[in-house]
Parts: sequence; C-alpha cells; structure tokens
Amino acid sequence: MAEEVGLDLVEISPDAKPPVCKIMDFGKYKYEIAQKAREARQNQTHIVVKEIRFGLKIEPHDYETKRTHIERFLKGGDKVKVTVQFKGREQTRPEMGYRLLMKLSEEVLEFGFVEFAPKKEGKSMTMVLGPVLKKSQAVKKPAPKAAAMPAAPTVQEVAQ
Repeated sequence: MAEEVGLDLVEISPDAKPPVCKIMDFGKYKYEIAQKAREARQNQTHIVVKEIRFGLKIEPHDYETKRTHIERFLKGGDKVKVTVQFKGREQTRPEMGYRLLMKLSEEVLEFGFVEFAPKKEGKSMTMVLGPVLKKSQAVKKPAPKAAAMPAAPTVQEVAQ
C-alpha cells in the first residue's frame, strides 16, 4: 500500500502486540523531529554565573553598591560567585572574610540562598549564591524611562 501511494512504511512502536506501523513520508517525519528538538534547545534557560569581587577592607558605600548589583543578578535568575581577595597579611585572617561573606548572604537572603558555603582557595575566599526564582520565572523589569521633557514648540505655535 505504501509503495502505491509513494510513501514509506514506518514502524512506530515495535514492542506493541501487534507492532504499530504508519504510512508516511519518512524524510518529512525526520525533519519535524529535528525541528521540535531545535525548538526545545532554544527554549532552554541558560544558567549564567556572575562574579563579584570584594576586598577585605571594602568601604561601606562600595559594599552597598556591590550588594545591590548582587541583588539585581539574583532577581534576574542568575547565580553569583562572590569572592573576597586577601592581600598581604590579610591572608592570616580568613575569619574576617568569612564574616563579610556571611553578612552579605544574610542581607540578600530575600533574593538568593547560599549554594556553596564560603571556602578559602589560595589568596581568596569564594561563595556561590543561587537565585530563589528560576531564570524562567524572573520577570525582567523594563528600563526606567527618562524624565519626560516638554516638547519643543512647533513653528505654528511660535507664529501665534
């Protein structure tokens, strides 16, 4: 029957009793499967790990700025790797870096959680924060619009 119509006989489920077969264009069937796979790959969320570096003697304003950046990354659904760099004799005081990272993790608890606890690696201490919301759930807020400036008067308005 398939040869008469000019199509292929495709076995759909060989384990069924009796096996299920379909008369169809096999090339078109393969193309449709490839399209579905490609579409599924495009809809996948890509996990991005952002990195923020701190010094041990960071000023309060700099700390607040970096904390707001971390919050923004976590709200966007990205993971954040937070690193404290130790310089010179600071390397003998890793507990200060640990306290700084734990303070930060408590302040951003609303937006993210500690995925990997602070760990000393050479001259730095690293911690990874994961977002509470997944990337697909995170809502991108539109950029704030510039303050509305009054429009320049038209030629007709000036003439009057």
